[in-house]
Parts: sequence; C-alpha cells; structure tokens
Amino acid sequence: MTGSATEARAVIGTGWLGLLAGPMSFGMAAPTLLLPAAASELGVSVAAATWIVTMFGWGITIGTPLAAAVLASGGQRRATLTGAALTVLGSLVLLTAPSLPGLAAASAVQALGSAALMVVAMDLAATPAQMGMITSGLAAVGATGPVVGSLVGSAVSWQAAFALPVLSLLAVPIVLRQARARGAGTAFDIAGAAVLTAFVSALVLIPHQPVWGAVAVVLTGAVLAWRLRAKPDGMVPADVVRGPRFLAAAAMATAFAVINFGMIYAAPGLITDRAGWTPAEIGTALLWPLLLGGALSWLVVAASARVPVAVMTALLLGGGVLAPVLVWSADSPWLTLLGIFTGSLTAASGQGVLGLRAADAVPQRHRGTALGLFNSCYLLGFALGPALAALVTS
Repeated sequence: MTGSATEARAVIGTGWLGLLAGPMSFGMAAPTLLLPAAASELGVSVAAATWIVTMFGWGITIGTPLAAAVLASGGQRRATLTGAALTVLGSLVLLTAPSLPGLAAASAVQALGSAALMVVAMDLAATPAQMGMITSGLAAVGATGPVVGSLVGSAVSWQAAFALPVLSLLAVPIVLRQARARGAGTAFDIAGAAVLTAFVSALVLIPHQPVWGAVAVVLTGAVLAWRLRAKPDGMVPADVVRGPRFLAAAAMATAFAVINFGMIYAAPGLITDRAGWTPAEIGTALLWPLLLGGALSWLVVAASARVPVAVMTALLLGGGVLAPVLVWSADSPWLTLLGIFTGSLTAASGQGVLGLRAADAVPQRHRGTALGLFNSCYLLGFALGPALAALVTS
C-alpha cells in the first residue's frame, strides 16, 4: 500500500463512504412490495415484472469487477464519475420509461453505476471500522428497503422507489475532492470483460435453466481458464483467482450470501404456512432481524482485526450453518426470525471480514480488482439465493 493511497482513503469520513455505497441496496430491496403495482401498470404478470429486479442483480454482479478494472486503469476519480453517470442515466430512464424492456435495461444500467460507487467506497476504506460501516450500511439499507420503497411508492410513484439508488450521488462531491486521479495505469481488458460477463451470466442462468446453464458455465469457464493463461494480468488477474486465500474468502462470502438472500425470499411463505401471519405482519417482523443483523455486523468487522483468523472463520461458518437450520426446521415463526437475524449478521459480517482478507491476500496493485471480484462473488447470492430457495420450497 502506497502512502498516497493510504492518505486518499483515510481523509474521507466513514459516513460518506457508507452513503456512497449503501443506496445500492435500495435497488435490491425497495421493489419488493411494489412489483404487483408495477406489473398492473405495465400490463404484465408479476413474474414478468421481476425482470426489473433480476436485471439489477445481473448488473451489480457484473458491475463490480468491471468497476474495479476501471478503478485500476483510470483511478478512483474516473471510476466515481463513471458510476455516477451510469446511476443518473439508469435512474432517469427508470423514472420515465413506459415499458418493461426499457425499465429492465435501465435497472441494469443503474446497477452498473451503483456497483462502481460501492467498489470505490470499499477501495477508499482505510480501516476495518470503515469497511464495517460500508457493509453494515448495505445490510441496514437492504433491511429498510421494502418499507422505504413502499412509502416512496405511496407518496410519489413505484418508479421513484425503483430509482432510490440515486441517493448515492449525495456523497459523490465529497469523494471527488479526495479521490485519486490516477490508477495503476493498466489497460482495460475488453476481451477479458466480455469473457467474465459471459461466465457470470451463465452462473445466473443455472437456477432458471439448469441444463443449459450448466453447459454454458462449462463452456465459458473453459474460455475463462484459457484467458487466464493467455493474459494473466487481464480483467481477471491470475495472481488473484489462483490464490487459495482469495478463493476461500470469495467462496465463503458467496455461500453466506446465497443462504441469506434465499432465506429472506423463503421466509414469508414459511411463516404464513406455520403461523398464518398477514403480509403486513411479516414485513414488519422481518425488519428487526435484518436491521439488527446489519447493525451488529459493523461491530463484528471492526473487532475482527483483534480476533484470530481461525476463530473468526469458525464463528462465520457456525452462523452460516445455524441460520438455515433455524429457518427451515423450526416450527415457531420466532425461531424462523432468529434464523433470519443469524443469516443477516453472518452475511454482512462475512462481506466485511472476508473482503478485507481477500484484499490482503493479493499484491497491492491488484487490491481494487480483488475487491471487485470478491464483491461480484458475494452479489451472486442475490441472483442465485432466491431462485434456489424457490426450488427448495416448491
């Protein structure tokens, strides 16, 4: 880590970093209760309207490594400006587009911008406490997203609720004052970006089309492996993805995210079957475990620097196992909510703790790229978890 890089990350307040990254979670959670209204106005089914959310998930998954590559090649300032521009463009179209295809495309563009701003925020985090604020902020915003989205939808419109990630722009002027204008000078790997995009798209396809998705993963994975040998310093650096510490951190984070998002998706149906609660009661009940889990994760990440790695890993793995056991095997709705809290705490803590571990496991020149790839793995959980939960509970 260079002195200038340390200084650049240290001078920006923790709250501003949280504001830069946090609103991305509105794109994931705010539409939850508004899809029926959107479907009705668009004249499509609710299932079709979910493509707006699906495209947001695809955009943030793809956008994190692409943004990291922009950061590495052009610096924090260029990545911030690019993310801000995409966020504005996507949000404006979301507010005005009259059709489902336009809204889905705009959601993807907005997600690419939100992902870029999140990557910049994490690259600027100088301490575990700052990283913990970012990840706990993402979790907390996600917890309040359904309620906030519903309120905005009632007061303004459902499209305004879908555009809530634009709130990240409030932090952009502060970040631009201190962001580094130069990156590592590496060229943007267009071919590598295309291969990575195809590979991630294939992974996202698996829950929906298992056979074709698996075939696509094998084919695109083979191309990605060839690309690693042909260009080891490209979009996906070989020094990063071949490192066992990075791979372990990314795999754990992905698993925790799949479990967390899957449980959140499955919980309403499970609680209705077990206790007969109404949707309004379930929405209110889910708020506290998600909020508390996200808030407490900040303390976990901040304390992780003083806890042995083996102990922290064991705690995270324990939470990852306990959460789904409580959700799927307990007859009591209160134990189900306890499982949701455990999953939220584990996933949010894991994103911060394991993100720092992944970044420290690679050469300094690849720090930004490693964070982007790591967060892309985590965000796969948003694309995979709900779909896999639907398969399990159907």
